[in-house]
Amino acid sequence: MTAFASETGRAEQTAWVLEMRGVNAKGLDIRLRLPERLMPQEQAIRAKIAKAFSRGNIGVTLRLEDDATASPVQLDEHVLESYILAAIRVRTMAKNKGLKLSEASAPDYLGIRGVMRSDTDNGPLPEAEIMQSLDTAIAGFSAMRASEGAALDGVLRQQLAQIADLTAEAAQLADARRDQVATNLKANLTRIMDNVDGADPDRVAQELALLAVKADVSEEIDRLTAHVAAARALLDADGPVGRKLDFLMQEFNREANTLCSKSGSPELTRVGLDLKALIDQMREQVQNVE
Repeated sequence: MTAFASETGRAEQTAWVLEMRGVNAKGLDIRLRLPERLMPQEQAIRAKIAKAFSRGNIGVTLRLEDDATASPVQLDEHVLESYILAAIRVRTMAKNKGLKLSEASAPDYLGIRGVMRSDTDNGPLPEAEIMQSLDTAIAGFSAMRASEGAALDGVLRQQLAQIADLTAEAAQLADARRDQVATNLKANLTRIMDNVDGADPDRVAQELALLAVKADVSEEIDRLTAHVAAARALLDADGPVGRKLDFLMQEFNREANTLCSKSGSPELTRVGLDLKALIDQMREQVQNVE
């Protein structure tokens, strides 16, 4: 489910900006972009997010900013020298291979992590305050998802009502064609019995049973009705239900496919196709459910 949250904070000589972004995903995929100084807290941050959410592609970006009153940045000559020597070796190797590399400028080197630093780089990091900002961001992120989920709940319930109506229509059509099905079955039975001389009795019985099964869609209609009730129960339940709904959509689709294949009439086929189209729409929406 899509959502966004942002928090800023300041403690001691450090300010920070924390952002959370989320998009749809079948499972939970957490992606963190943290400054080096906060890497020891990576697992703790992942655990907080995993405890709050069970589904979605969630990205967290944290940027640290030194206070303007802190010590000015300084050039770390030892780090810079190591990069320059490495660049010289790379250039020599490229020349030996007949390759020509462009010259690196001073800003290229100054932009490398660790070349420029301030006295606060090794100072104490306000981890407790930063983690508190994360908790606030998670709460805001969750509230945004909940708001979207409330709107989505109405959409899903409306779609379920339409599926229930189409299922009821299919039941009526199936009942209306009962006499015709019986007539067709008797005709098929007569045709088979007129040609059973020398046939395997077991094979004949199987063919007759298969004709009867192909003409009966009551089981598919009963299962569709049960699936509607199960989906409504999931929407009424507390906690994450997205994966269960996703599985239920597969079952809906299976019954609609079977209904179409066994319809035996244009009207029932139309209802089956309408069901398939509606189930596909609902399945896309279910991907947004936590």
